[in-house]
Amino acid sequence: MYETLTLETDARGVATLTLNRPEKHNAMSAQMLADLTRAAADISDDDGIRVVILTGAGKSFCAGGDLAWMQAQMAADSETRFVEARKLAEMLQALNTLPKPVIGALQGNAFGGGVGMASVCDIAIGVDHLKMGLTETRLGIIPATIGPYVLSRMGEAMARRVFMSARLFGASEAVELGLLAKAVPADQLAEAVEAEVAPYLNCAPGAVASAKQLARALGPRIDDEVIDHTIRALVERWETQEAQEGIAAFFDKRKPGWVS
Repeated sequence: MYETLTLETDARGVATLTLNRPEKHNAMSAQMLADLTRAAADISDDDGIRVVILTGAGKSFCAGGDLAWMQAQMAADSETRFVEARKLAEMLQALNTLPKPVIGALQGNAFGGGVGMASVCDIAIGVDHLKMGLTETRLGIIPATIGPYVLSRMGEAMARRVFMSARLFGASEAVELGLLAKAVPADQLAEAVEAEVAPYLNCAPGAVASAKQLARALGPRIDDEVIDHTIRALVERWETQEAQEGIAAFFDKRKPGWVS
């Protein structure tokens, strides 16, 4: 059904949505953006799905944006860049507004957009050996479209500790920052996730959806105006010399000009 994802639902109505590009550390390609947006719509329309578990195949949860996809934006015109940035922003909002609880099961590292994916989950649990980081500024770009969800999850004060520095941090700090609810040994991840899933199966699905909608309405504003602002910010950054240099340096396997 999807090229880059798998979606399986058990008899209880618990759906497991798995990012399935393990050979690319589940980096988000154009195809994955399309698949995730479609999967969100399919899940939303399926009354048989009560809870969603979001996880990844292989060693990594999500390495962020696919570098080949970002390299393509460097060569694109402004109109194409806006279209592609909007696809990314709309995918994140589609997951964020799912009328079902989303439990993140981070079985491995999450960088850049992977942190954004964790942030659109209602709760995220990770293995205790994982690393996380908002790594965009190393490449001369910024965590723009994921920004509203990261800031909503961490709060501005916590976010500013890691939002601009591209510093990597471990699972315990991710818990301190509010990105993860808890960190557990790998062999306890499934049990910890199940403990979050089970209570929802005793709740009225419509009430859960309404309560989630209310929580979002009472929390930080993430509407079309905010999303459009992040799209413009990302495209403007893509068009800078720093972004050109950062992406080129990555593919050339060299340090960018700002690193001595």
